[in-house]
Amino acid sequence: MRPPRTVHLRRPLLALLALALAWGIVPSASGGSADSTTLGSRVDTFVGAYLDRHRLPGATVAVVHDGRVVHESGYGHDADGRDLTATTRMRLASGSKPVTALAVLQLVQDGRVDLDAPVVRYLPDFETEDGREDGVTVRHLLAQTSGLPNPTVVPPARTLREAAERTRSLRLSTAPGTRYAYSNANYWVAARLVEVVSGRDFSSYLRDRVFAPLGMERSVNRTNTADAVPGLARGHVTAWGGSVAVGSVDQTVSGAGGVISTAHDMGLWLAAQQRDGRAPDGTSVLSPGLVRESHHAQPGTDGVGLGWDGDVTESGRPRVGYSGVDASGWSSRQDLVPGTGYGVVVLANSTSPTIEHPYELSSGVLELTEGGEPDLGTPVAVLVDLALGATTLLVLAAGVVGVGRAGRWAARRRGRRAWRSALRLVPLGVAPAAAVALFGVAPSLQDNSLTPTDVFWLFPSATGLLAALAAASTAVLVTRGWWMARRRPARGTVTT
Repeated sequence: MRPPRTVHLRRPLLALLALALAWGIVPSASGGSADSTTLGSRVDTFVGAYLDRHRLPGATVAVVHDGRVVHESGYGHDADGRDLTATTRMRLASGSKPVTALAVLQLVQDGRVDLDAPVVRYLPDFETEDGREDGVTVRHLLAQTSGLPNPTVVPPARTLREAAERTRSLRLSTAPGTRYAYSNANYWVAARLVEVVSGRDFSSYLRDRVFAPLGMERSVNRTNTADAVPGLARGHVTAWGGSVAVGSVDQTVSGAGGVISTAHDMGLWLAAQQRDGRAPDGTSVLSPGLVRESHHAQPGTDGVGLGWDGDVTESGRPRVGYSGVDASGWSSRQDLVPGTGYGVVVLANSTSPTIEHPYELSSGVLELTEGGEPDLGTPVAVLVDLALGATTLLVLAAGVVGVGRAGRWAARRRGRRAWRSALRLVPLGVAPAAAVALFGVAPSLQDNSLTPTDVFWLFPSATGLLAALAAASTAVLVTRGWWMARRRPARGTVTT
């Protein structure tokens, strides 16, 4: 499923809220909601403080209530120093999946697709390696219960057709419909199904049937991350107590993660969900029944809907939402809380390998809408990165010392059997071997599009430590070997 989250403890406010309710300070409607006149300023204060505490470059946020956008703003800056705004384009990453699900459900509404029909009815070329594709239904794709595994090494593809055909090399991990298992392959196939049934390119379909009716003027879909997107903010990855701007990883993402949008547009998207699938002008993009079905937990899952995940707020209220994390440095979160009528979207121009910041930000804003005071949380990712950075410096220092003492190390072993001394050098080869496997072998597996640089930026504080360890070990290994060869006794010399 989505990446692990760091959970922060919130300060107990039950007694304070009870006192406030008794004096009429906090309105009691919807179980205690925020004052709409001050919510915007409180959101701005919280988000700004959170970004400072966790040393993030920026984020954009939109808050909706009962079908209308009540607050939107940008915080921080992009890689070029420009201020982020509610209209700054960001990648949704896996946050694109609810959009793909809605596109499929539109075809269900039109009577052109049956949710419980086999996928092969609409995609005759759909195959799996073990031949169990006939049991996979359209519902299984959207609910992630098809049994298709999530590929860890993805070969390049330039079209959705090529991406969907990757399933031919996949074996189902479970019987279709029996268990939830996150897989991008489900949504490559779902998007390809939209193309085949509608007879239109998936990006064009979303533009005309979803984005345009909802007024999402700056939202687009791209098949590959290498495709140009004007105005797209560069992504960052957190590292060494700060963040570093990174380049895009070339990969096919359409259907599973190809939507680029803004906080403003995504506010309109969430508002339409609250209005039972209607645009601001009353145009229906999806029927109320199918909107509710998409949010409803599906068979074989633990609260997962059709393109949406089930969750709860800090106060325990049911919440439906979805997260996205892009390897090129973007992340997102969108949430709806039916019990309060509020919804939140957070788009960030950064990712962190150890915590999902948009989820934490969205959770905090939702807590504000319920009248609470969210905790900014301990900057765990910053502390982890700083610890890894400090360890990297120690490793490099140890390498310098090891090289300097290599001569004495060899001198102490002069006259010993060569194989015994060589065995003492073997541990020094572990880190270099691991680095070769990670940076050299992994990027070449199955012709995937990752480069060694891409691998490094997945978790730079950790991969940097491995690179430093490999460099230090190699330097010590070479210098010790050189000194051993130099001080080896001449042939025929007798030693005791």
